[in-house]
Amino acid sequence: MALRVHLRSLLVLGRVSNLPTVWSNCLAAWLLNGGVLAPTFLLLSAGATLLYTGGMFLNDAYDVEFDRQHRRERPIPSGKISVGTVWRFGVGFLLLGWLLMWPLGALAAGAALLLVVTIVVYDAIHKRTSFAPLLMAACRFLLYFVAAAATPNRVSHSVLWHGLALAAYVVGLSYLARGESRPGSGRHWPLLFLIAPLVANGLVNSHRNAAAWAASGWLVVWLCWCLRGMLKRPVQDVGRSVAGLLAGIALVDAAALPQLTAELVLVFGGLFVLALILQRKIPAT
Repeated sequence: MALRVHLRSLLVLGRVSNLPTVWSNCLAAWLLNGGVLAPTFLLLSAGATLLYTGGMFLNDAYDVEFDRQHRRERPIPSGKISVGTVWRFGVGFLLLGWLLMWPLGALAAGAALLLVVTIVVYDAIHKRTSFAPLLMAACRFLLYFVAAAATPNRVSHSVLWHGLALAAYVVGLSYLARGESRPGSGRHWPLLFLIAPLVANGLVNSHRNAAAWAASGWLVVWLCWCLRGMLKRPVQDVGRSVAGLLAGIALVDAAALPQLTAELVLVFGGLFVLALILQRKIPAT
């Protein structure tokens, strides 16, 4: 029983329910840049997993005083794990994740190092600055760039534009997420950033097959579902919208590809469903 409790604490700290979206980011950027599936993609995905998990561990380590006042159910304030252990895990995961990027090439490794720095800066200051959503968005954009740089090809304009559209989407959901602990903000105009991927889909790669357009359509449906009646919801329900939008990152990635095959529909759809299933066990935020 003690082992199970400790394992759950590690999973909660790492917010592993969001990992399917990290993998979908890697896959979308890899394919957008003309990459073919190879062992290096698995190395990329493993490194990205460690970087994300390490960043989430450090997030709780930096936020320990805030959580002791406002989120006492989190693993550290509830006494399930010590803050020192969380620091060691977080730093170790970030270091190992970056080392796994080394065989992917100098550009990928350099971009991964910048990603690590951005993750740490976000964790350190996100509770004290209104620009934190931009830092979170930069992390996702840099992950896109790292994945594209790991392919044998030069990073394409398509990757950059879709990476920026994803970053805009993350700005929107991150702004919404701040409402979980900062009620009464009232301004929802940044949520317009959520439609940036749809704009990019039409402008960057207009020659799309039917499955790609269907993915864009499903993304529209999911956005409407997550945001339905949001302006009238109590603040405690904001987390439901945020969790849904986080899982929706997999749909954003699927819709970014101009040519979707049946196999890719199953992969991205599976990652989307997996994120939703994991959220039932592990909080996404």
